[in-house]
Amino acid sequence: MDLKFGTDGIRGPVRTEITPEVCLRIGHAAGIVLKEKGLDTVMIGKDTRVSGYMLEAALEAGFIAAGINVRLLGPIPTPGVAYLTKTFRKQFGLVISASHNSFLDNGIKIFDANGIKISRDIELKIEKILKNNLDVVETSNLGKAEPFHESTARYIEFCKSTVPEDITFNNLRIVVDCANGACYKVSPAVFKELGAEVIEFGVNPDGFNINHECGSTCPELAQEMVLKHRADYGITLDGDGDRVILIDREGNILDGDDLLYILAFSNPNRTGSWSGVVGTLMSNFGLEKAIQQLGYKFVRADVGDKYVSQMLTKKGWMLGGESSGHIICRDLVSTGDGTIAALKVISSLLLLEKDPKEVLANYKKFPQVNINIPVKNKDIVNDSEIKSTVRDVESDITVGRVLVRASGTENIIRVMVEAAEEDVASKFAKDISNLVKSKS
Repeated sequence: MDLKFGTDGIRGPVRTEITPEVCLRIGHAAGIVLKEKGLDTVMIGKDTRVSGYMLEAALEAGFIAAGINVRLLGPIPTPGVAYLTKTFRKQFGLVISASHNSFLDNGIKIFDANGIKISRDIELKIEKILKNNLDVVETSNLGKAEPFHESTARYIEFCKSTVPEDITFNNLRIVVDCANGACYKVSPAVFKELGAEVIEFGVNPDGFNINHECGSTCPELAQEMVLKHRADYGITLDGDGDRVILIDREGNILDGDDLLYILAFSNPNRTGSWSGVVGTLMSNFGLEKAIQQLGYKFVRADVGDKYVSQMLTKKGWMLGGESSGHIICRDLVSTGDGTIAALKVISSLLLLEKDPKEVLANYKKFPQVNINIPVKNKDIVNDSEIKSTVRDVESDITVGRVLVRASGTENIIRVMVEAAEEDVASKFAKDISNLVKSKS
């Protein structure tokens, strides 16, 4: 079995790639590797996809065959699994989710005992064992499985605890779009219990409607609801709840770059562990300049919140994220957490007594054009003609950036061009995209 981890675990179509057999083998292989590290229990959470129960059963069997005990958490956001894993110690966590993808896909993310996504070294060890025959431990050493019914309640209380006691949401009306995903119980409850009036939608999962015309990949729906209900904020999450896009009362959509700037702006301490901010290769150049003008250092990691987290650890910093909405507040959580990021942004704005528009007044983004091209073979990203064209475009753009990369989660080549003028960025992005299409 030649299965590889991508930028965010393993992900793909259920029918052909993330099958029950594959999950059985992954559970067994991951169990062997993590048992060697002294861990004996795995906490398994999932989002609301119809395939989740099927894959959960296969993973459970694989772990038990490796002698690992299983705690079944039920539907819960990815960061909830990370939190519980860290809380219980000597355990590791696994999430069955394909994040923002449609219900046709599913995937697996694994967290270590510290609630951090496993390292590349561990991934390689798991990949190696996947090629071996499945060998069941002695019957007396088989793992056991049990449900853990307190997972949602514990995570809700943790989310609430991250808000300072002197902050109240009592006068706020907030639209919460849960993408018919893992947050459908958690996030509305958090904001209601903090005192906000909550207008919720995307909270009726049926196994098939996760991320369908809702959630962080479709923030226009929450934008419409904010304006219709004259809400103070809109919060739109993705299927597994690890990323968020906000909408202000005027209907302006705030992506991860905007939220990073707000959090950096509102932080009065800009020394030591708060002296720098981590973005990614996709972060807008305008964010980099603005963060530096606030007095921070700014470093780019590879795309993927796992790499943002690793860079934060390397630098010893607390704040980082992606434009897609993965925000990591390491003083509170170990991974991207959409609900907690939203709580922290709104709390920060309440403390400042400012609207997002006021905070973002001196922050100007560069025009950025992003085009996704479906391909059968992502290796064409290394085509010599494509690379040559990118170099030519980079030499033509006096101020700006060009990035052509293969998605780590989908069969897509992503083209990003930034320039001082939008029509320039648009022209070059289309030129490169047309070349990629001709090669696919």
